[in-house]
Amino acid sequence: MELDIDIEDWPQGEWEALALRAADAVAGKEPALANPRLSVSALFTSDAEVHTLNREWRDRDKPTNVLSFPMMERDELLALTQDGPPAMLGDLALAYGTCAQEAEEKRIPLADHAAHLIVHGLLHLAGHDHVKSDAQAEEMEGLEIQILAKMGIPDPYGDRT
Repeated sequence: MELDIDIEDWPQGEWEALALRAADAVAGKEPALANPRLSVSALFTSDAEVHTLNREWRDRDKPTNVLSFPMMERDELLALTQDGPPAMLGDLALAYGTCAQEAEEKRIPLADHAAHLIVHGLLHLAGHDHVKSDAQAEEMEGLEIQILAKMGIPDPYGDRT
């Protein structure tokens, strides 16, 4: 998977390297994302921009920490061969203000929280969900915990071993 990363309205940091590490870790656990044809656009931006995107595309008039905009269904992703032209999996947008506030409230490094949100967003792009059922939520959280552990980041939910 290839990432096209754009950083606006975030402080100086190793955000691109963090996003690439997160993508590699996700691809190691979710084989469908290891396909070299896949491309993801990741935007590190302001709360105002994410608020606008959330309002325009999801009819939710508020900022949020991360938005995922998938461009293929899970069955299409799983059927995608490794040979052929590039295939756009989708877009991610992370809101700096919300991410920073949540990291502060959780008393964790912003980079750890941003990594978690990137992993979370990429899993959404791969067709995972946590809204439709508790079982789906547990499965997705379990994947996030395993992926983040590979990156040396503690369980963001703090309620599992």
